[in-house]
Amino acid sequence: MSRRQGAGAPDPVSPDREPDPHEVARTIVLRQLTMAPRSRAQLAQALARRGCDPHVADTVLNRMEEVGLVDDVAYAGMLVRSQQASRGLASRALRVELRRKGVDDETAAQALDEVDPALEEEQARGLVEKRLRSMRGLDPQVQTRRLAGMLARKGYPSDLALRVVREAVRELPEHQRD
Repeated sequence: MSRRQGAGAPDPVSPDREPDPHEVARTIVLRQLTMAPRSRAQLAQALARRGCDPHVADTVLNRMEEVGLVDDVAYAGMLVRSQQASRGLASRALRVELRRKGVDDETAAQALDEVDPALEEEQARGLVEKRLRSMRGLDPQVQTRRLAGMLARKGYPSDLALRVVREAVRELPEHQRD
């Protein structure tokens, strides 16, 4: 018996008996959660890839939700905050990212309700300002097109993107009229 197991703890991988499927599923889920936060859907996919019985997976995931280790609401909120801060993603791109991670639409909407439109606009301005530094000397139309495309890929609404980009390009000293 290994040091990490107590005297009364069953050995999940004993050579003389079949491993307990619930224990195997718990171990898979805990390893996944140790690497990074995950949604319930992502954990279910990991269990399915490992050949776990769907009923066992459901039972284990339900128990993990009961004890608070799996919480899609908290996961969605964390993902929105981190992706918004690190990648500058706007609500539309965040919704796609949440869907890709298996978060249901209702939970995603709840997390996205916390996105502040003023903060989104501020982030768009910051992204444009940062990118403009490497675009000095280009034609204003080229700058506008490239910047608007960048913001569109990050999920910003076209009206906000065009307004922010046009203001930033217009304010550049190289485009000021004498």
